[in-house]
Amino acid sequence: MNASPAHRPLGRGLTFAMAAAAGIAAANIYYNQPLLGIIERDLPGQPAGLVPTATQLGYAAGLFLLVPLGDLHERKRLIVLQFLVLAAALVAAALAPNAWALIAASLLVGGAATVAQQIVPFAAHLADPARRGATVGTVMAGLLCGILLSRTLSGFVGTHAGWREMFWLGVPLALGTAAAMAWALPRSEPEADLGYGALLRSLVHLWGEFGALRLAAITQSLLFAGFTTFWTILALYLQSPQFRLGADVAGLFGVVGAAGILGAPLAGRIADKRGPKLVVLAGALLATASWAIFGLWAHLAALVIGVVLLDFAVQSALVSNQHIVYALRPEARARLNTVLMGLMFLGGAGGSAAATLAWEARGWSGVALLGGGVSLIAALLQLTGRQKH
Repeated sequence: MNASPAHRPLGRGLTFAMAAAAGIAAANIYYNQPLLGIIERDLPGQPAGLVPTATQLGYAAGLFLLVPLGDLHERKRLIVLQFLVLAAALVAAALAPNAWALIAASLLVGGAATVAQQIVPFAAHLADPARRGATVGTVMAGLLCGILLSRTLSGFVGTHAGWREMFWLGVPLALGTAAAMAWALPRSEPEADLGYGALLRSLVHLWGEFGALRLAAITQSLLFAGFTTFWTILALYLQSPQFRLGADVAGLFGVVGAAGILGAPLAGRIADKRGPKLVVLAGALLATASWAIFGLWAHLAALVIGVVLLDFAVQSALVSNQHIVYALRPEARARLNTVLMGLMFLGGAGGSAAATLAWEARGWSGVALLGGGVSLIAALLQLTGRQKH
């Protein structure tokens, strides 16, 4: 993609606008998690617990099927169009008459919300190469802010108004962001001369060609599985007799976890100066430590401390893995991002589904074993990968 940054340089204002847009888009994937208990009460006897998994699967599908289009078509047009589709999907979720309809709408919401992953590689392309890590870190900080504060917002709205009202609130947010991106973003010209089918097939070639891509994608998939394990079950855990707390309190944990936002720009700066591999390993080890805190200390304070560590760890590793992947083949950044983020969200979907089973089978101890186990495997992969290189 040959963008035209000379017409609209990637200054601080545009960087923050792209960070905000990425956060608003990504927020839609997570509105349903604090609302899960409320949705289950409103739709009793129906598989409402599959809603988070469906959203993650929709996001993963959108990453593989939609994000590569950024190497084939003008990216500004794609970003605006996806925000419009996202608004329509949110209307469908708000109007869903039963859990199956909500699951179907959630698949669409997840797919359209991949517009966030059109924005991130666009920012990487427009950035000064010497500051690419810091720029991606800033945009990812906005994305993380959207992820975490979405839980706070949806928990509050769900408790005081209802779960449908949260989806209705997302509609004007998506439409407003579409208008802002239409005004702010520069136009781009794609470099790829492949057809859509060849473009998708090239994902397999990229996977086979770059060992660094495989290591980054598998590591991030495992870490994100642990991340979604925590956030999928948190509202149910807080509603248990041990705490007896509602969805609004579960949502407040998004504010607590927002301290992890600091990890994204910091990790980007360290990656620019010291290289990203050490940051990825440190993130995996820190994620494992957070799950040890969750599992060994059954107290509200453990959740507060652990969630800050977990969010910091996962986002630091993600920004550093993106730093590695974007440098492999600049003209294929959208497709490289597709592979990395697609595997990551497949891991997230698996984490959500496995977390539900672990919760039903062994309660919070089973959830902690699951989250700690996948994080530890990610750390071991990084250690063996570093030794091979």
